[in-house]
Amino acid sequence: MALLLGIDTGGTYTDAVILDDAADRVVAAAKALTTRPDLSQGIAAAIDAAIARAGIEPRRIAMVSLSTTLATNALVEGHGGRVALVFIGFDPAELDREGLAEALRGDPVIALAGGHSHSGAEIAPLDLNALSRGLQALPTGITGIAVAGRFATRNPAHELAARDLIRAHTGLPVTCSHELSAGLNGPRRALTALLNARLIGMIDRLIAACHAHMALREIDAPLMVVRGDGALVSAELARERPIETILSGPAASVAGARWLSGAADAIVSDIGGTTTDVCLLRAGRPRIDPDGARVGGFRTMVEAVAMRTTGLGGDSEVHLTEGLRAGLRLGPRRLVPVALLARNHPGLVHGALDAWLAQSAVGEQDGRFAIAMWAGTTPPEGLDRRETEIAQRLAQGPARLSDCLRTRLELPALMRLVQRGLVMLSGITPSDAAHVLGRLDSWDTDAARKALMLFARRRDGRGDPIARDPESLARAIVDQLTRQTVDFLLECALAEDSRDWAAAPETLARHELMQAALDRHAGTIRLSACLGVPVIGLGASAPSWYGAVGERLGTRMILPEHAGVANAIGAVVGQVAVHAEGSVTSPGPGQFVAHLPSGPTIFGDQDTAVQALAQALCAEAEARARHAGVEKARLEIDRDIRQIEVEGQPMFIEARLRVTASGRPRIATG
Repeated sequence: MALLLGIDTGGTYTDAVILDDAADRVVAAAKALTTRPDLSQGIAAAIDAAIARAGIEPRRIAMVSLSTTLATNALVEGHGGRVALVFIGFDPAELDREGLAEALRGDPVIALAGGHSHSGAEIAPLDLNALSRGLQALPTGITGIAVAGRFATRNPAHELAARDLIRAHTGLPVTCSHELSAGLNGPRRALTALLNARLIGMIDRLIAACHAHMALREIDAPLMVVRGDGALVSAELARERPIETILSGPAASVAGARWLSGAADAIVSDIGGTTTDVCLLRAGRPRIDPDGARVGGFRTMVEAVAMRTTGLGGDSEVHLTEGLRAGLRLGPRRLVPVALLARNHPGLVHGALDAWLAQSAVGEQDGRFAIAMWAGTTPPEGLDRRETEIAQRLAQGPARLSDCLRTRLELPALMRLVQRGLVMLSGITPSDAAHVLGRLDSWDTDAARKALMLFARRRDGRGDPIARDPESLARAIVDQLTRQTVDFLLECALAEDSRDWAAAPETLARHELMQAALDRHAGTIRLSACLGVPVIGLGASAPSWYGAVGERLGTRMILPEHAGVANAIGAVVGQVAVHAEGSVTSPGPGQFVAHLPSGPTIFGDQDTAVQALAQALCAEAEARARHAGVEKARLEIDRDIRQIEVEGQPMFIEARLRVTASGRPRIATG
């Protein structure tokens, strides 16, 4: 009997599940709070609790697999390390394409002469002297560097040369765009490489935390990581390409939903602390997004399940909307629930809430706290003066937001620290509302009630309190979460429907006629609408919200046993699948260029060029599969030969080959 350990590290909880591989059953499951900045504590607590409940010796575990929403959440919330982009052979205006300038967030760019043509021929020599000068001028605090060259997928020579120089000069992690995608969209490849570089430190810390506790518990087994398309890869490969773990958690949740429910056709909706992830399951399989994963407003070139993600979760920030009658809006930023902060820091939270409630008016920052997310008492490097002063005030522990800010001018500096993931804010969330209503009891319910009582005293445009009491406000927050979830599920369903709608799905989902149909309006006209497939609700808090969602959408809501740990289950039921891609082009009569992983090679005929490319890609895919944890891989070759007919004769345009190497990951047998 092989025992498999699945771990999922989310924004709020870290889950652990032990599966019996032969019997296909859950032996034990456990949860622990995700601990930031030291993830190892939460991982250790979840693993230890699952092992204790299973009553097994840790050394019996044959494989460990990890899924995570950390990369997804980081892109949604705008977090991650500070990076630099080396931009080779591109026009400066191309920085404004594909959201690249937005993704840079003011981080430095080193623009260099160089790059290649569509055929792989060098356009201009690579200016390594300019690269050396640019590296010397980089500010402190850079954690990684992304390198993108024009047509690097046709000839990676300049990216490789730049990578070698950067490593020699800085010792920093380097991401080359051609290693992440074979696509020709240079700015989007650069964006993908940039986001990968930004995520490296975060994923490395997560994997290191897993390895450390495995060693402590004498678990001598391979460590795998779930990729965004649901496949498994080795931890070593995930360290190099953390961008491929975006939508890792959602991909694992789809696999877990299928395994838990047995449903072949359904909408999978997984609500976490930060996001809600929705995917359509057809014939037991999720669709792969052909345009690349889109997360946090960025369209990457990462293969992933066709998942739609919105910044709505149990820990979403609660906002007041403007108007005579105040309304509520949730997300997209995640806050630490007041009930959770009070569990860990009761004196601070209750003292502050009691003092605020004793006042006759509610201050702008009342009810909110700030928490440092770095280890130790020394502020991180690379901060400006105002950021450093705020960091020093938070170095001794969480504090009231009003105590962190001495002037209004410091608020933008604080928000920069939040954006970089160095500080988290705490305030009321749907999780606090659920505590007030008795739907959750994990944390400090009394603190949640005080926080909602304080928030309820805020005034609308007419000067009236926004709610009578904490319970009224809590119901309004839960109702708003239901509304936003229903709208998002409708939007996803309309986008996946076979009908070619005249309006955008997000417009149709919120249209007055759609809302009337969901109300089952019956007047001189009768309207009704419902989803045509059931919804599988996943996430620890799903039972708290999703009953009302199913009723509103007129569909069956499936809440399977172990739905709260579906991601951890999905982490261990998948297979490894890696790809290698390349192309053959023809720049002129009798010339066929095979764009091999080692660089372009010219052949005299089409068949020889295609065969050479196929052999090189098979070798590359097999090597990647071994690196990803497969002992014996199955190879599949997909050929796309593009030709046109000229005067009755076929004329070769391009051949694209994709080799997939797949198999089950190796497991420990000792």
